Amino acid sequence: MVKYVVQRLILMVGVVLGVVTITFILSRVLPSSPAELMLGGRPTVEQIAAAEAEMGLDQPLPVQYINYVSDLSQGEFGRSLRTGQPVLSEVSDRLGATFELTTLAIVLVVLVGIPLGVLSAVRRNSMLDNVARAIAVGGVAIPSFILAMALQLIFYGALGWLPLQGRVAPIVSLDSPILPITQLYLIDALLTGNWDGFRDALAHIALPLLTLVILLLATVTRITRNMMVEVLKEEYIRTAFAYGVPKSSIYYRHALKATLIPMLTVIGLTYGNLLGGAVIVEFIFDWPGLGAFVVFSIIANDYPASLGATLFLAGIYLSVNLIVDLLYFVVDPRLRTQ
Repeated sequence: MVKYVVQRLILMVGVVLGVVTITFILSRVLPSSPAELMLGGRPTVEQIAAAEAEMGLDQPLPVQYINYVSDLSQGEFGRSLRTGQPVLSEVSDRLGATFELTTLAIVLVVLVGIPLGVLSAVRRNSMLDNVARAIAVGGVAIPSFILAMALQLIFYGALGWLPLQGRVAPIVSLDSPILPITQLYLIDALLTGNWDGFRDALAHIALPLLTLVILLLATVTRITRNMMVEVLKEEYIRTAFAYGVPKSSIYYRHALKATLIPMLTVIGLTYGNLLGGAVIVEFIFDWPGLGAFVVFSIIANDYPASLGATLFLAGIYLSVNLIVDLLYFVVDPRLRTQ
């Protein structure tokens, strides 16, 4: 197992280096000038040349690449051309919002989607199964921006139950500010006993969270159902029924256990993609997360910010996949002897 972990870590380093190389080259072939963005207004040719020299953009591309990788190895991601702040600080400030939203979404999807998929498989072709399959097809087919705006129209426009966008209301930020301990507002509000802040943060996260849960629930429910249907046809499951083993034990201790490895793969990949792929939902709900930050940085050709955020997301995605691979050894002890 230790050898496997070492091999995966070496592979992760190679993948990260590949991501750095590709994103670096793409950032340099864009037609717009980062120096003009940093200067703003209508800079002269001399000012642009001086700014490019200061940023090292006048050097040959291989030299720029070596300098950039050298800075990364020292934990230096550069400064954002739009804000002038360190990229690492900008990413850290926004990562908490994305992590809170996506983690809550994947937890709810697992808690709801897996039992729903099991019940759908057990009661095949029943009303519950038909409804679950309809939800799965609808969740996969509906575009995320349509679903997000529909929920806004219903719960904010028609019913007035939930706020439209943002992470907390301005009045709460002034009267009952949430002390940023972990950057996860719900947890921070609970830790400090800030109940007004907790209720407001919960109300603001409800709609983007519901959007992601509906979109992801379809995939997890459908995959759980399909795998359970196949497992329930196995001989050892039929034997367990014949010996009178309680159905709940057969379904959740034996049949579901046989699906855990592929389910872990699906959940891990979904979560990794979600950390960087919730851009549209974050944009529509004005959620101050990392996805929208990356998009705006790319549009503005803020290459230090876009490179740093992309590298950060790639590292998180690879880490999630490594954790999932290690969980395989926990779920199936037979793998430890291979």
